[in-house]
Amino acid sequence: MDAKRRAFLKAGAVGALAVTNGANAAGNGARPEAPSMARGMTLLSMRNGEGYTLGVKTPKGVLDVKKAARALKSNAPTTMDALIAGGDGGLAELVQQAKSGALYLDEAKIAFGPCVTNPEKIICVGLNYARHAREVGQPIPKLPILFNKYNNALTGHRGVVKVSQEPAEKFDYEIELVIVLGKTARNVSEADALSYVFGYCTGNDLSARDLQSRTSQWMLGKTFDGSGPVGPYLVSADQVPDPNALKLELKVNGEVRQSSNTADMVFDCKALIAYISRHMTLRPGDIIFTGTPEGVISGYPKDKQVWLKPGDKIAASIEKLGTQEITLA
Repeated sequence: MDAKRRAFLKAGAVGALAVTNGANAAGNGARPEAPSMARGMTLLSMRNGEGYTLGVKTPKGVLDVKKAARALKSNAPTTMDALIAGGDGGLAELVQQAKSGALYLDEAKIAFGPCVTNPEKIICVGLNYARHAREVGQPIPKLPILFNKYNNALTGHRGVVKVSQEPAEKFDYEIELVIVLGKTARNVSEADALSYVFGYCTGNDLSARDLQSRTSQWMLGKTFDGSGPVGPYLVSADQVPDPNALKLELKVNGEVRQSSNTADMVFDCKALIAYISRHMTLRPGDIIFTGTPEGVISGYPKDKQVWLKPGDKIAASIEKLGTQEITLA
């Protein structure tokens, strides 16, 4: 047998062994290890002429990760998408090494993007707070009520939402805790569900109630441009040990309109992740708006319903996650 024939057979045997081992691993239920998720970090997306880049909030200011990676010759991820998809990738080390003040930005001067910029899925949950269901005259749901938004709805902290361009008049606010997935999840148990979470952020499910109620399907009133602001920060999950023990508060032009706690959820975060993952595959970067508490305009008596309008300023705050500010135009 000549040398070329021996090399060919050897390569084939190695390849067959690799395939067999892979099949055995799959048959044994083994899965490739997911990338390590960021820990101990408060993250944000920054908007510039090139798109979105990653920032890390620190006591020194906001670390410009892209600039720091160039200066320190690091391969750390420089966008939120890359971080969620590929894991820490040296980001924690980069944050420790970044000593120069030139690598940090004044947060007051940053143009924020949505803290998650390109989710495959934006899943929303309706009537998921008991007191909210009662205020709008609806029964407490027996199963999670799911609907969707699309990526056109995403905007960030200090964003401007142009409601005046929409064919609607009854604009409402809905402060919501938002879950951001960090690992692929399918048929996960409630006991394991929170281990699939990358982090949490503040959301506002802005709604056009007249469009929402036009048909039995809510989508039209829920996914106009800018109707899903998320941020300012994406806070890593390890810093939020119990997502169902967080205070929420929303103000319109300085007046408190919503004040509650995520403990009032009908279906808590782990139950939502488990339920949704039984019906579809959740992927890293997917986000779940978990529902809003009482205090929405649509829950007021009809003679006291003063809908949002251009010029209104909305501040949504969730404990541990920061305050998101948007302006309507």
